[in-house]
Amino acid sequence: MHTFQPKHTKLNSDEKEKILNKFNMALSQFPKISKKDPALPEGCETGDVVKIDRQGEVAEIYYRVVI
Repeated sequence: MHTFQPKHTKLNSDEKEKILNKFNMALSQFPKISKKDPALPEGCETGDVVKIDRQGEVAEIYYRVVI
C-alpha cells in the first residue's frame, strides 16, 4: 500500500447495518467503488461496504459500496 493511500477497511454485516441505519440510506444510494480497485482489502465482494479513513489535517471517513 502506498504511504499516501487512505486506509480501506471492509465492514462486517453488523457494522454495515449500523451505517445504513445511521444515514437512513439504502445500499444503492451509497457512493460506489469498483471491485477491481487495487486499494480494496482482500476478499471484498459486490455489495460489501468499505470504510475509507483519510488522515491529515482534517481527518475524514467515507463509505463506499463495492460494485
